[in-house]
Amino acid sequence: MTGPDLTKRAVLESVQAVVFDLDGTLIDSRRDLAAAVNVLREELGLAPLALERVVAMVGRGARVLVERALENAGGAIDLDSSFERFLELYYRRCLDTTGPYAGVPEMLGALAGRYPLAVLTNKPERHTRKILNAQSALTRALAGRRERFRAVVGGDTLQTRKPNPEGLSWIARRLGVPVQQVLYVGDSTVDGETAQAAGAPLVLVRWGFGTEDELEPFDVVLRPADPEELARALS
Repeated sequence: MTGPDLTKRAVLESVQAVVFDLDGTLIDSRRDLAAAVNVLREELGLAPLALERVVAMVGRGARVLVERALENAGGAIDLDSSFERFLELYYRRCLDTTGPYAGVPEMLGALAGRYPLAVLTNKPERHTRKILNAQSALTRALAGRRERFRAVVGGDTLQTRKPNPEGLSWIARRLGVPVQQVLYVGDSTVDGETAQAAGAPLVLVRWGFGTEDELEPFDVVLRPADPEELARALS
């Protein structure tokens, strides 16, 4: 192992905590998000959007998702009320089909004994905690005990949201770890921008919502093909 690979190995060995994005990284929430978007559009007299189109709109928070989903609706739509309605619709549906990606429960189990873990997402905190705390197989697999995640920061927890670096810096302070030694694991350009802005090492997974072309410009320490590869790299 030489050159860049050796440097990346050294970065991984210096990690003291691991922070995860949620949608597209730990959980596959595409269908529930799309279902809520399309119920909202139906209520407003609009045609449904394909799953892939909705997924491409995810990442910068629920309000941006609603704005993007309704951008062809014309000026008669009240975005504030539509946003509130979406939050209600999605809260009802956020566990219908959502679940952890294959291998994520095992990965979390392997890492939980070695590192403090946290979640940083642009999903509203209320919805995030419902998913993480639900009394279901999802919770037992994904979170086990709630203390497995030492901190949970949603898109409305602080005054800022990703890609602003404050959420990641806040978690680092909460964990008592320098942000330069907090590994941020995500799947999107927003996650890449967040880690870069915070000065944190970055992992971008290959199984999430982001495309190869979108993620190629980011300097990463790892691009794991599956959760097992990530767990091995941090073992």
